[in-house]
Amino acid sequence: MKNPGNMKELIYIHLHPINQYVVSYGIEFQEFMKAIPETPPHLLLLKHKFDESDFNMHTRFDYIEPEGLKSLLREDVGEYGDFCWIDFEDTDGLNELDGQEIAELLYLAHSKEHLRRPFYSKLNNRYAYLSHDDEWFNKTFYRHMPDFYRVIGKVISQKLGFFRSERSFFALKKGSAFPPIPPDMISLVSGGMKEGIVISLAKTEQSRLKVEVPLWIVGDHSSMDDVFDEYIMSFKTPPHARFVFDKKTHEWSVFS
Repeated sequence: MKNPGNMKELIYIHLHPINQYVVSYGIEFQEFMKAIPETPPHLLLLKHKFDESDFNMHTRFDYIEPEGLKSLLREDVGEYGDFCWIDFEDTDGLNELDGQEIAELLYLAHSKEHLRRPFYSKLNNRYAYLSHDDEWFNKTFYRHMPDFYRVIGKVISQKLGFFRSERSFFALKKGSAFPPIPPDMISLVSGGMKEGIVISLAKTEQSRLKVEVPLWIVGDHSSMDDVFDEYIMSFKTPPHARFVFDKKTHEWSVFS
């Protein structure tokens, strides 16, 4: 495994729109939860090591009520190893799951593969979140794919703000934050995402007028070590596209 410090400023995205999931590196649970449009009412914990959950007798899975989510968000879930969950609306729907559906959820968490797309009318779930060493490997299913574009746009802006405050990378007026990249801008590079892209904050450039975040197409990889190796070769060539932030208008655009 590479030194994580070398990869901390990378986001890898491989989009699978037909099956409604994304494989990613560099997006952690806390960032995901801040970026989704609405906080899920409950989480059904398929694999975890969280001590403050409740137990559902029907499914024999642990779950989290809304008040327990704050505690989970303080956890370093990357230390859990496998961390897998699916959201659900209420416990009445949870108690209606049949044996086949429970078996599908067990398989989903065990193998990180789906027998069918993991969206259940009884749960009214929007996501299925499957990770190993959270942030190192994440596979996330989205019932509504526009949610994915919103997540990526917000995560990039959050990370830029973090690196700006921690390391003075990017200078905006004091107190101002990078706005999220609009979903329609993210969708403009969805073709590259279907092949597998790396977005590099480390190679982000700024001038007096703009900030430019580059991305490279690096292909389909299940090993993040392979992603890093491909990135090391790719960043020496011109990027396939850039997200460009205009400091004057505070608006994003995409150039490819």
